[in-house]
Amino acid sequence: MRKYAVIYRSVFMENLQYAANIAMGFAGYFVFIYIFIRLWDYIYQTPEELIAGYTKEQMIWYVMMTEMIWFASNSSSVARNVTADIRGGNIAYLMNKPYHYTLYILTKYTGEWSIRLPMYAGLAVVIGMLMVGPVPRFHIIRLPVMILCIILGITINAVFKLCISLFSFWIEDATPFQWLYDKLILVVGTIFPIEIFPEFLQPFFKLTPIYTVCYGPAKLIVDFDTGKCVEILSAQILYLAAGCGLMFLVYRKGVKKLYVNGG
Repeated sequence: MRKYAVIYRSVFMENLQYAANIAMGFAGYFVFIYIFIRLWDYIYQTPEELIAGYTKEQMIWYVMMTEMIWFASNSSSVARNVTADIRGGNIAYLMNKPYHYTLYILTKYTGEWSIRLPMYAGLAVVIGMLMVGPVPRFHIIRLPVMILCIILGITINAVFKLCISLFSFWIEDATPFQWLYDKLILVVGTIFPIEIFPEFLQPFFKLTPIYTVCYGPAKLIVDFDTGKCVEILSAQILYLAAGCGLMFLVYRKGVKKLYVNGG
């Protein structure tokens, strides 16, 4: 574990020097959130109206939290790094290092979002308090559980992005599959909560990573419920275990293929 701690610390310190560059992305986040604030202001006829069980304030905060996770996590960097390593041949060098390649990528990625997440979270809170008001029925004592849920969601997303990228061992470019996965996560569970979709689709969505990546953390922030919290955390643990198992399996088979082909 010490070697991964060293990797994390070096990446964290490196990205800390470029915090100003990260802040440049705040404009895009603000524009996106402003558009959705205006959209939900128009859709809700009265502040007390409920849509899919959400008040206007809850719905706006939900989108703000999911987009905060989306912008802060920047999970596309995982796909770019893995794809570039495999297609460029750098994987042959990295896989002989005294660490597991997939854990190395995840550790690097964690060092990156450890800087981005607090910055975007602070921005989201400021925008939300100024333009919407406080989150209804929010209690600071629940914050540690919410943070844990966000971290697990970001990690699960990175693991599945890494799994898709590892298919570059067999296909020339996994980008189309990354695009499909990103759009599914973005539209279902990020821009709109699961409850807003038809009821016959909701059980299906709960069996996918959508439920654990953005929807779960945002749901606990805007409408905390102990039963829902246990359900979401349990789903996250199961998905993380399954995702890691798939990741190690695909990587092992990919490396075997590389050896067989004289990589």
